[in-house]
Amino acid sequence: MLLFSRRKCNYDGLEERRKRIQNIEHRGDEIVHEIYERLLKSFVTPLDRDQIAKLASLYDDVLDLIDGVVTRLYLYEIKTPTETMRRFTETVTKAVEEVDSTFAAMHEMKVRSIEAHCNEVDRLENEADELLHEALAALFKSQDAVAIIKLKEIYELMENITDKCEDVVQEIRSIIIEYS
Repeated sequence: MLLFSRRKCNYDGLEERRKRIQNIEHRGDEIVHEIYERLLKSFVTPLDRDQIAKLASLYDDVLDLIDGVVTRLYLYEIKTPTETMRRFTETVTKAVEEVDSTFAAMHEMKVRSIEAHCNEVDRLENEADELLHEALAALFKSQDAVAIIKLKEIYELMENITDKCEDVVQEIRSIIIEYS
């Protein structure tokens, strides 16, 4: 799920992209609701009910944050991405892809693959932390207070996505430890 094309990173058609992301986020909410309903009805589950609910909630948080970023870009009328946004987009996209790969490996209980994907999410989260620190340091050298406020919020939200991805894989690690 790319927010923006890797080939052409611009914000043309942002309103349509925002609507598409909102639809994905709403579908994610529906899926979480369905998971909760099934958990209430199921006597036997492949994992502990609390673990399933926590994973669903954490992954939904990732979608919520992505939606939050796109909404801010739209509301703040950001017309072109900054280099920092481009870098965050790459890092966030890779982190989400790694989380998806972790879920796929988890389905087949490929412990080494799971750990490799988890380690990559950890690395990407650290990369996003550093990017945020660099971006904020550069941002506060600017004299444009409005731009500082807008960009700071967007950058922090983008970094929070990687934090939440790390939370997802930490929960998966806990599950794997328990069941392996």
